[in-house]
Amino acid sequence: MTLAEKILAAHSGKDRVSPGEFINVRPDLVLSNDITAPIAIKEFERLGVKSVFNPKKIVMVPDHFCPNKDIHSAEQAKMMRDFAHKYNLIYFEVGEMGIEHVILPEKGLVLPGDVVVGADSHTCTYGALDAFATGMGSTDIAVAMATGEIWMKVPPTIKFVFHGKPRKWVGGKDFILYIIGKIGVDGAIYSAMEFHGEAVHALSMDSRFTMSNMAIEAGGKAGLCHMDDKTRAYLKGRAKRKYTEYSSDPDAVYAKVIEYDADKIEPQVAFPHIPSNTRPISQVGTVSIDQAVIGSCTNGRMDDLQLAGKILKGRKVNPNVRCIILPGSQKIYLDALRNGLIETFIRAGAAVSTPTCGPCLGGYMGVLAAGERCISTTNRNFVGRMGHVKSEVYLANPAVAAASAVLGRIASPEELA
Repeated sequence: MTLAEKILAAHSGKDRVSPGEFINVRPDLVLSNDITAPIAIKEFERLGVKSVFNPKKIVMVPDHFCPNKDIHSAEQAKMMRDFAHKYNLIYFEVGEMGIEHVILPEKGLVLPGDVVVGADSHTCTYGALDAFATGMGSTDIAVAMATGEIWMKVPPTIKFVFHGKPRKWVGGKDFILYIIGKIGVDGAIYSAMEFHGEAVHALSMDSRFTMSNMAIEAGGKAGLCHMDDKTRAYLKGRAKRKYTEYSSDPDAVYAKVIEYDADKIEPQVAFPHIPSNTRPISQVGTVSIDQAVIGSCTNGRMDDLQLAGKILKGRKVNPNVRCIILPGSQKIYLDALRNGLIETFIRAGAAVSTPTCGPCLGGYMGVLAAGERCISTTNRNFVGRMGHVKSEVYLANPAVAAASAVLGRIASPEELA
């Protein structure tokens, strides 16, 4: 079996499962946020049950519009907060919370071999930890909270192999954008994406989280990396319970095997208005920008901030550009403060925000006006994603975003090296 099939079999009480098979799965963790939890709560209450299946396996995080941006978002957050307190769920309040897909691994809540279902499409992030993690609708999450089970169809698996070594300034964001550029946003529809090869193992855990995070942008059901010593080192001191390591069998059957040469992959930029509209940085041309955003569940981790810091240290953000930096968690914010990154960002002329999804979904903290362009380390660049329908979002890694903020146009970090 493949990695995904092994994990799903273990969580459905079966010796083996096959693609296309419908199964009932017992998740280790059920997740929702301040946008999706209220819908799940309403549906949960309609079920008429008196308790959740296990309060220690349900997590709620107010990260999209929190700290509350307006009255409506305050009401949404209050509904989630009240529900979490009523049933004694795992809940992270403003001041302790961060972006959900950053803090759950950080706090050791997701472990290898887990099944995680979340009312957020980027729940697939946790596949970097050798877990089967996938996004679902809020009504599915309501049922999961009540019963401790969810049904799904076993996905086929596509194997992506990156040979060689990543080039300078190239990381997980570039690998996943490269994949999406090659196969399209529907190239892995309802498939588990397995990431293999020496180039993937050369990536840091932060970079692997980025790869798994954007599996959904290729239509993937999940995006999984295999365990190695870097994974185990990340888990040391974080894991509070036992976990099971799984790996694909040598004779596992894949729907496809796709191989790439990492040595030939440059930093990638996804042009509007779809993540598959990618170009290597050398072919971007002259594209002026009004805003640069560095953060989100895709690239708001410590490695990402350090990359941006290497570019911004001793330099100034272009006077025609707004540079907004959002650490993914309070811990990351504090670590960045301690090692001088926050001072670097502020001296460069960037605005540093409390952890929030904020501008990624056009929520707040960086909404675009008509005609404005933004280079962003977020995950989507659909029409109107970050504000006005006549604005444009370009996706890139943190080094490219930081270099662009300095030069006022989409630029390679090599120009500032």
